[in-house]
Amino acid sequence: MFWMSVFIVLFAVLILLPAGLTFFVYRRIPVDQSRRRFLKGAALYPAALVGGSAYGYGYERKLQVKRYYDITLPAGAGLSVAQISDVHLGKFFLLEDFRNLLRLVAADEPDILVVTGDLFDDVAMNPEAVKILDEAVDYFPKGIYFCIGNHEQYRNWGRTAKLLKNTRVHMLIGRAEKVTGTDLWLAGAEFPWARDDESFMQEKADLMQKAIKNIPAEELKQTILLAHHPEFIDNGAEAGIPLTLTGHSHGTQFGIFGLPLLPVYKYNRGMVKIGDSVGYVHCGNGSWLPMRIGCPPEIAYFRLKG
Repeated sequence: MFWMSVFIVLFAVLILLPAGLTFFVYRRIPVDQSRRRFLKGAALYPAALVGGSAYGYGYERKLQVKRYYDITLPAGAGLSVAQISDVHLGKFFLLEDFRNLLRLVAADEPDILVVTGDLFDDVAMNPEAVKILDEAVDYFPKGIYFCIGNHEQYRNWGRTAKLLKNTRVHMLIGRAEKVTGTDLWLAGAEFPWARDDESFMQEKADLMQKAIKNIPAEELKQTILLAHHPEFIDNGAEAGIPLTLTGHSHGTQFGIFGLPLLPVYKYNRGMVKIGDSVGYVHCGNGSWLPMRIGCPPEIAYFRLKG
């Protein structure tokens, strides 16, 4: 419903409003050649809508742009961490698309793959997707780590969780693990459901504490926090965690000049710097509304430095 609302707003702003203003301003002006030329131009609006929709649906939403970042995190120095998020398995992102995405991620030979929620979004596809993800563990020497999003919980999460427990995928659902053979911790926070601001902040703080409770305080600076909701970036910075990786916003799916067109969250896309901490909001690999313009899907790579 949210993304359908976004589409309706864009349609109204980009098409209906200009067309309406054109009609209102020019309806009483005597016909002349300049007016005819203008109206011929205005007639291009439907064509622009069709062309933009075709581009957003048929081309840009199927791209997977690779982005690379260097992050100072001595505990993981030398490691490369790849992030995917918001795949939204379903009729617009099929199982074969998921296989191809994992191969594309692995082509850059990252050590770790993290999945920051909203992968398992189709009850029928989820069991096979679990198998595909487990098979892909061989691509990533230090493993695959998964934290939950909100859509998993709409799609029989109990069954998917049981299947994941029988795989080699590390499920970070309100818990943390140290990466084998390193001093690096990965922690995964659950999704907060509270609606009013005060309850949301409190729930988020509680979920944060749950996620990091087994990490010694002095080792929080050796930690990467995974969370679906982008406002956990604030919690990560407050805890002194150097890198927080999130998703959920899809980068708003529409942008201009690299900026989100509909900034509905506090953090919507890309890097966020708070003191010595860095947060990242992933643009997503799938699409809830099957259209993207100025905001292609992405694979993010984080090269950890000393």
